Amino acid sequence: MKRSRSEIRRKAVTLPDLRFEGQELTSYSGLIVFQRLFAVLDLRGRLRRCFRNLDGASVYGLRTVVEQLVVHFLLGYRELRQCRHYQHDPIVKRVLGLDVLPDVSTISRTLAKADESAVAKFLCVLRRLVLDRLRVLALPTLTVDFDGSVQSTGRSAEGTAVGFNPKKKGARSYYPLLCTIAQTGQVFSVLHRPGNVHDSNGAKAFILDCLRAIRTACPWARIEVRMDGAFFDGKIIEALHAEGIEFTVSVPFARLAELKAMVEARKRWRQASDEIGYFERTWKPKRWTRRYRFLFVRTRVKRQHKGPVQLNLFVPYEHGFEFKVIVTNMKSRAGKVIALHEGRGAQEAVFGELKSDAAMDYVPTTTLCGNQVYLLASLLAHNLTRELQMTSNQPARALNDKRSPLWSFAKLSTLCRDLVQRAGRLTRPQGRLTLTMNADHSAKKELLHYLQVLDAAA
Repeated sequence: MKRSRSEIRRKAVTLPDLRFEGQELTSYSGLIVFQRLFAVLDLRGRLRRCFRNLDGASVYGLRTVVEQLVVHFLLGYRELRQCRHYQHDPIVKRVLGLDVLPDVSTISRTLAKADESAVAKFLCVLRRLVLDRLRVLALPTLTVDFDGSVQSTGRSAEGTAVGFNPKKKGARSYYPLLCTIAQTGQVFSVLHRPGNVHDSNGAKAFILDCLRAIRTACPWARIEVRMDGAFFDGKIIEALHAEGIEFTVSVPFARLAELKAMVEARKRWRQASDEIGYFERTWKPKRWTRRYRFLFVRTRVKRQHKGPVQLNLFVPYEHGFEFKVIVTNMKSRAGKVIALHEGRGAQEAVFGELKSDAAMDYVPTTTLCGNQVYLLASLLAHNLTRELQMTSNQPARALNDKRSPLWSFAKLSTLCRDLVQRAGRLTRPQGRLTLTMNADHSAKKELLHYLQVLDAAA
C-alpha cells in the first residue's frame, strides 16, 4: 500500500522532559512461562530436597544459586558477571522467590563450596526429569547416543588437563562424556573427566549405568546405542551384547589393519542408495570371543581430498569415495542400519546448541565440583526448553530410520529472543497483580498457548 510523504515524514520535535518513577518494569515478561513449567515439574521442590543437607546456614544456599543459574541460561546469558544485567528485574525476582538476588561474588563462593555429594544429587535430579518424560512418552524404541565434548579454559581450574583440543591447542580443558536421548534431544547424564583422557576412559561403567537406569524406567522399550570409533572396544561391545542392547559402533581402520585389505579386495558393492554402497561380513578380531556383523560402507563424495594421501597406511583410498566400517548386532537390513548410524550427527547439533546457547563451554570457577554444578545447570536449562516444547506441541515427525528428534525443536536462543525477552510492566489495578505487555499478536498467541497447555498439565 502506498503512503503519502506527509504520512511518513514528520518534523523534528523537542526533547521530552524526563521523569523517573518507581515503576516495576521488566525485560523478561516471557519468563512467566518457565515459572509455570517449574511449578508443573516441581523443580524448586526437587532442588530443595536435593540440597537439603548441603546449604547449612547460608542465606542463599546452593539450591537458590542453581535455580538462578538455570534462569540465567534461559535469559540468554553465559558468564557469571552478566547476572548484573537483571539484578533488579521484578519478574526474575518473582520466579526465584527472592527480593534481593545474590551478586556475582556470592554465586562464585557458593559454587566453590559445592562437593561431590552435591554433584551426585544434582545429577540424579537431571536424570529423573528425563526419565519422567520418557515414561510419559512410552516410546517403543529409545535411541541412546554417547560421545565426548571438549570444555576449554584459559585458567588452571581443578581437574583440567592439556589434552585433545582441536580448536584451542595446548589449552587446559575438561572432556565430559555425555549421554543423550535421540528422540527427545535431551541430555540424560554426564561423566565429568579431565581433558587428557581418551573417549573410552571410564566409558564402560558409565554406559551400562545409563542403559540400566533407562531400562528400569522403561522396561517396554527396545534400546539402541550408537557410538563413534573411540568406543570401539571389545569389552564394551561384549557388555552391550550381554545386556541385550542393540548397537552400532564405528570401527577405526587404524586399529585393525585387516579392514583395509578387505575393502580393497572387494570388487562388487551392493547399493543401499544412489550414493551409498556396502557389503557385510560376519567377522571378529583375533582377541574377541564372538563374531559380529561388520558393515563396510562406501559413500560417494563430491569434495576433493585435501592434504597428503598416504596410500600404504590403514585407510583405503579411492578417488570420489569415503569408506567406513560399522560393527553391529542388529538384524535389520543393511540400509536401515547404515541410516540409523548416520543419524548420530544429531548429537553434534545438540552439543553445538549447548555450547553456543547454554554456556556448556564456559568454566566459571577454579574448583572441580563448582564447575560440575555449573555444567549440570546448563544441561538442565537445555532439557527444560525441550520439556516445554514437548509438553506444549505435538510431535512433528514419526520414528524414522535415522532416529531424528520427534519434535522440531526451537533452540534456546530462539525461545529467549521470541518468547522470554519481552518488555512489560507490573501493576496492581484494584489490588490484582497484572503484567502488561505490548499487544504483539504472534507473541501473545505463543505465550498464551504455552500457559494454557501448562495449566492443563498441572
